[in-house]
Amino acid sequence: MSTQAVPILMYHSVAPAPNVATHDLSVAPDAFTRQMEVLGERGFTPLTTAQLAAVWRTSGGRLPERPILITFDDGYEGVHRYALPVLARLGFASTVFVSTGWLRGEHDTGGGPDRMLDWDQVRELAAAGAEIGGHSHTHPELDQLDDDALAFELRRCRDIVTDQVGTRPVSFAYPYGYSSRRVRTRVRETGFDQALAVGNDLARRAQGPYALRRVTVRRSTGPEEFERLVTGRSLVRAFAGDRALTKGYAVVRRARQVRRKAIPSRV
Repeated sequence: MSTQAVPILMYHSVAPAPNVATHDLSVAPDAFTRQMEVLGERGFTPLTTAQLAAVWRTSGGRLPERPILITFDDGYEGVHRYALPVLARLGFASTVFVSTGWLRGEHDTGGGPDRMLDWDQVRELAAAGAEIGGHSHTHPELDQLDDDALAFELRRCRDIVTDQVGTRPVSFAYPYGYSSRRVRTRVRETGFDQALAVGNDLARRAQGPYALRRVTVRRSTGPEEFERLVTGRSLVRAFAGDRALTKGYAVVRRARQVRRKAIPSRV
């Protein structure tokens, strides 16, 4: 049974001129192209999220020698315009996690932070070999929702993807990377077989299928840092600032939950 650590790259937008809201997490097209070429030169084999999880669930399952996952969150139009041609040329698998209420079309809630995919583009990504996963409907912090709102976000996302793409999504990515035991249980009960967090660390089978970690690729990620991400070297140092911010925000979020529980419900 495979126990090797696997890098899961987390991208968002790929765009030459992103807006202010998405700038820091938007990778320039030429940088993305070079990063993908580096993976090919180093002998990495990109897998979908479902493929990785299936191997880790199977007794005796084996991964290729240098597995890696290429994932995109939210559903930005640049994934189709700029990333898809590169992935298709190299024959690379990927997973695109979509927030269904952000995509252009009949289910659009108007919350998308930049130009988003439409459903024809999503279907073209799927036809080219990308796995289409769920990322909630309106991209909230799921662990801050009550049970009814959480169920709506998960089921609405699942049902829209199923209707639009023709297959039920089996992989999920938590918006902002936030989850809890309750959220992970609901994700499983909604029919998702595996889910990705962030964590900025390599994924390992021991993390369990609903808490697999990823590493963040930013606009500022240079060639040397990218090499460290895909090999797992110096990740603690590279993401020290992120971890400090995450710990600080965790305190704020816990305080929110305590205050919310302390407020008596209105009749």
